[in-house]
Amino acid sequence: MSEQIVALVVFIMAASFTPGPNNIMLMTSGVNFGFRRTLPHIAGVICGFPVMVALIGAGFGATITAFPWIHDLISSLGILYMLWLAWHVARASYGNAPEPDIDHPDGLPRPVATGKPLSFLAAAAFQWVNIKGWVMAVGVMAVYMPKGMSYAAGMAVVVGIIFVLGILSSSAWTVFGSIVSRWLKEPWRLRLFNWTMAALLVATLVPAIVELVHKYG
Repeated sequence: MSEQIVALVVFIMAASFTPGPNNIMLMTSGVNFGFRRTLPHIAGVICGFPVMVALIGAGFGATITAFPWIHDLISSLGILYMLWLAWHVARASYGNAPEPDIDHPDGLPRPVATGKPLSFLAAAAFQWVNIKGWVMAVGVMAVYMPKGMSYAAGMAVVVGIIFVLGILSSSAWTVFGSIVSRWLKEPWRLRLFNWTMAALLVATLVPAIVELVHKYG
């Protein structure tokens, strides 16, 4: 049992802390808006993804297996939505008036962002179109579900571990973005960063796009 839990923790940790749509967007929000203003976004990720995994474990995954077109529809909507997000990330800009930034230990001012961070509900809903999230959820269900306990208890363990590690990974990526923002106060550096993050977000879609083209092309 202990070996199974260790394997589960290692898998979820690797999936949670490595770059993906959630982490790229959280870091970008940390850069553009700071840690405090990104808190609703963080909360949406750390609450929305465990709920998604729990629902998949409760039977939604079986529905997708029986009707594969549902998964393809979700993937298509996810690709379109993430392309839209990538465009907005790339075009994020600042006004000229600086404001005090409580996220910076040295008290450096941060320019006022003209956009706004993702809300709690938007971040929670995003989990359903996050392709990396689906891969992670299906991997947990197929390979890493704890054995030797009831299914409900195993799901509770999985959801609890995802929740705790989600807090750590989401906070870490946002804090990293907030720290990096001190070196991105030059407008051209900030534009370069935002366009790079948008490109990385688009790059995460390539496997899903290739799969859909191969299936329906």
